[in-house]
Amino acid sequence: MTFNELSWEALAFGAFTILTLGGALGVVFNRNLVRGAVWLVVSLFGVAGFFVLLSAPFLAAVQVLVYIGAIGILFTFAVMLTRSMTNLSERFNKQAWLSALAAVTLFLLILLAVIAPIFGEIAAPSSEVVATTEDLGVALVSGDKFVLPFEVASLLLTAAMIGAIVIAREED
Repeated sequence: MTFNELSWEALAFGAFTILTLGGALGVVFNRNLVRGAVWLVVSLFGVAGFFVLLSAPFLAAVQVLVYIGAIGILFTFAVMLTRSMTNLSERFNKQAWLSALAAVTLFLLILLAVIAPIFGEIAAPSSEVVATTEDLGVALVSGDKFVLPFEVASLLLTAAMIGAIVIAREED
């Protein structure tokens, strides 16, 4: 295949791959936390581009609004506001092996979940296909299947927000 035969989807896929992997490498190898947060936002933009290529505009919008808009900015503010915390205790270093063990275990479980369908039978795709973003919105809030998970997710996010406020609040 020559360069002239490449479709715009293949070129866009390559560009989003470079954007995503470049941003991820920038996060990993950058020692400045604020610049690392910026590289995280760049990487998440690449993932949003993949969603656009997969014809999933709702997921692309959620990626941009939630992950880039909320999580990226929250991480940046957290880094900027906690710069003055330089007296970290030694217990974080003593528990590094436990964190490494948990990370390796999680990686192996995810790897097993990805590789297992290749060697076994692949589950048939669901017959219910959501055609548009409007249909997806109706499916999420209708009384059929997704009301309870939607409400549990909203309660979990509310609890996390209240917990963050309690932790960040100054002692009187």
